[in-house]
Amino acid sequence: MSYRKTGPAGAICCINSEGKIERKNTDKDIQGLRTAGRAAARVIGEMLSMTVPGVTPYDIDQRAGEVMRRLKARSAPKLIDHFPAHTCISINNIVAHGVPGHQTLKVGDKVNFDVAVELNGYYSDVAYTFLLGLGGHKLDRQCRVARHATFLAVRNSLPGVKLNAIAGIIEHFVRSHGYTILKNLHSHGVGKTLHDHPVNILNYYDPGETRELEPGMVLAWEPFVSSGASRAILSEKDDWSLTTHNNSRVVQYEHTILITKERPEILTILG
Repeated sequence: MSYRKTGPAGAICCINSEGKIERKNTDKDIQGLRTAGRAAARVIGEMLSMTVPGVTPYDIDQRAGEVMRRLKARSAPKLIDHFPAHTCISINNIVAHGVPGHQTLKVGDKVNFDVAVELNGYYSDVAYTFLLGLGGHKLDRQCRVARHATFLAVRNSLPGVKLNAIAGIIEHFVRSHGYTILKNLHSHGVGKTLHDHPVNILNYYDPGETRELEPGMVLAWEPFVSSGASRAILSEKDDWSLTTHNNSRVVQYEHTILITKERPEILTILG
């Protein structure tokens, strides 16, 4: 989840007061982050299970709130930025930060769920794009590309690897399939704040990015893959929703992961 704040070069992001403080996660921190990750996955799993034609985003969000309360978790968007819902649900040309409304979902809709929770002082973030229909949706290929782009980012998140190397892999893969990356929506570190060290992780290659991954880091990879736009802009719909200048369709998949010495651990695995 990338909040609608203005950072360097007009980036849409959220930088908290702790955002640039480098700190090592302890074993206790890692266990807390694992628990928060499981909670976020439970919430989005419940949301996906009830997403059928005829249901409303508002009803799905209400279920998400019930699950959070049962797990003793809190909605990070509400907590951090007073967002008017438990989760972000973005429909069709809305890219991100969609406020769940009362419109009825129908076959052919593209629905993006973005869930960020806080549990016992630790945060986690997960997102999934869902296509309503029986297959053959026009965005099927774009979704496959976006899912694999996130998978490539996760798979290559190993100690000593530079963030710009992973970003370059994402960008090359997406562009090679005819799509573009939204450059002002970033991936980010996760910890005791939703946007923790390392902050503002680009999803495209930048030679000026020199940071390397280290064991114990926790971060959320979330490349936004577009059919033809490079930036997100504020929609006229409300004060939250983001779209693109040409109404390009955008899909996104996000996981929070832990960097270990051996291989990355997905903390928000769905199942």
